[in-house]
Amino acid sequence: MKQHEAVVKVMAENGGYATLGFLNQEVLKIKDCIWNTKTPFASIRRIVQDERFFFKIKPGLWALKSFKDKLPVNVLATKEVSKAKQEEFNHTYYQGLLVEIGNLKKFQTFVPNQDKNKIYLGKKLGAISNIDEFYKFTYDNILQKARTIDVSWFNERKMPHALFEVEHSTAIQNSLLKFVELQDFNVRFYIVAGEVRKREFEEKLSLSAFRSIKNRAEFMSYTYLSDWHTKTYEITSLESSLSF
Repeated sequence: MKQHEAVVKVMAENGGYATLGFLNQEVLKIKDCIWNTKTPFASIRRIVQDERFFFKIKPGLWALKSFKDKLPVNVLATKEVSKAKQEEFNHTYYQGLLVEIGNLKKFQTFVPNQDKNKIYLGKKLGAISNIDEFYKFTYDNILQKARTIDVSWFNERKMPHALFEVEHSTAIQNSLLKFVELQDFNVRFYIVAGEVRKREFEEKLSLSAFRSIKNRAEFMSYTYLSDWHTKTYEITSLESSLSF
C-alpha cells in the first residue's frame, strides 16, 4: 500500500475527515504500508496537502474530497447553517482539541455542563473529557464562575493546572474577569482565539483591573493550538513504541 493510500484509508474509516494528530497516531499502525523515512509525521503532513485527494477544513482538520458532500454539518457547515451555529461548531472544535491534549498529557479534563452534549468530531465533549464533576478546591462563590470556563485541566491532587477560554467573538474581558477570581491559585490562564484578536487581548490585559494576572495569562491562536495538538499526538505515538 502506498503512503497516501494509507492516509486515505484511515481518514475514510473515520468518516472522511480527521485531525492531523489522529492521522499521526493511526496511519503508522497500518502494516501493509512501509515508511522508509526518519520523518513519517512530516510525510503525513505533506500528503494531506495533496489537493487531488484532500482539503483543509480548519486548522488541524482535513478531509477527503470524495467525502465533501457526506461530511456532518458540525464538521463542514453548509451555507444554510447560521453564523451563530457555525461559531458554536468552531468553539466546540477548539474545546475538543484542548480536551484531547489534556488527556494525552495525563491531566483530568473538564468541560462545563452546558457543553457536555455538544459534538466534537462525532463524539460528545462530555464523552472525551474524563471527569464529570468540577472539583471543589475552593469557596463556592469562586467555583460558581470557575466551572463555566471552557476547558479545565486538573492535576493528580485535583487542583487546577491550566484553564482555557475559547473566544471566537465574545468579550475577552469577561474571560479575564473569571481568571482574576482564581489569581490565588498556581494555575496558568489561556485565551484561545483567532490571531486577529491578539492585540485586543493585550489591550485588555494591560488594564489595571487585570494587573494580578498580567504575567500569568497568555494568548493562544487557533493555529498554535492545532499545531500543539498535532505535536502532542506525535510525541505520544513515539513514546508508545518505547519502554520507560
